[in-house]
Amino acid sequence: MKKEESPQNFESLSEAHRAFGLPKPVHPLISLINGANYPGQVIRPGGPHVLHFYKISYKAKLSGRLKYGQDYYDFDEGGLLFAAPNQIVGGGSDSETTDCSQYTLLIHPDFLWNYPLAKKIKTYGFFSYSTNEALHWSDKEKATIISIFKIIEEELNSRIDDFSQDVIISQIELLLNYANRFYKRQFITRKAVSNNLLQKLEEILDRSFDNERSLSHGIPTVQYLSETLNLSPSYLSDMLRSLTGQNAQQHIHNKLIEKAKERLSTTSLSVSEVAYELGFEHPQSFSKLFKTKTNLSPLEFRRSFN
Repeated sequence: MKKEESPQNFESLSEAHRAFGLPKPVHPLISLINGANYPGQVIRPGGPHVLHFYKISYKAKLSGRLKYGQDYYDFDEGGLLFAAPNQIVGGGSDSETTDCSQYTLLIHPDFLWNYPLAKKIKTYGFFSYSTNEALHWSDKEKATIISIFKIIEEELNSRIDDFSQDVIISQIELLLNYANRFYKRQFITRKAVSNNLLQKLEEILDRSFDNERSLSHGIPTVQYLSETLNLSPSYLSDMLRSLTGQNAQQHIHNKLIEKAKERLSTTSLSVSEVAYELGFEHPQSFSKLFKTKTNLSPLEFRRSFN
């Protein structure tokens, strides 16, 4: 049996630069690596690694013509990959190619200290997306993001002063806001895929609340849905939210209440039996959720229905 590879840990930007065969960063807490300056010089770690800082990477080529559902989308201009601190990057079949990213921005959390962005950056779901859920963009979107990378690069390389951090922080926030907008556009442009996703989600939830499946596996989780749909949990929730205004957990609860109402109105099962059939270990938890969602207890609903 093949031993699982332990990831390398990079606590500082200097460590990461050394491991990748790059010169020391200009600033200890933020680095903008322009791949054009290091053709063929970047060394890839031999396996997975963990960065203790944020990484935003622009790959000039991701996968070109991508298939989603029955449709193809042309994104030959590459796109952005995001990673949050302490995530495992690279290694295995999903590792990045040996081609150097055109731009890579590394941001230590301490660089954001005392700025509102330190908290706000944690709300962007795309830092938890998988590699295959990278942001693909149009020529116009690409030009916008590249211009921000260039401003940050110029700030770091030519004039670090009392205002540099403010300027760079504002550019990072601008980049993230654009990324957020472009991801929403990405959900919309894949409308056919999204509709197919909703249909598949309904089918999975219907099967999940089948009597036998619920009794043996319990209530389906967001992790279970995302793995079944081959998406990361955060990407699934963000896509659903853009389509329906509700995240994956809310979809699970809605389907659960729908099935509960069906059993309460068409069977003589007790509330406890309905709860167990739907995957609850404790009937009290079922009753509490039902009351929260409907403003009625299960028994009140049954009486009002009859």
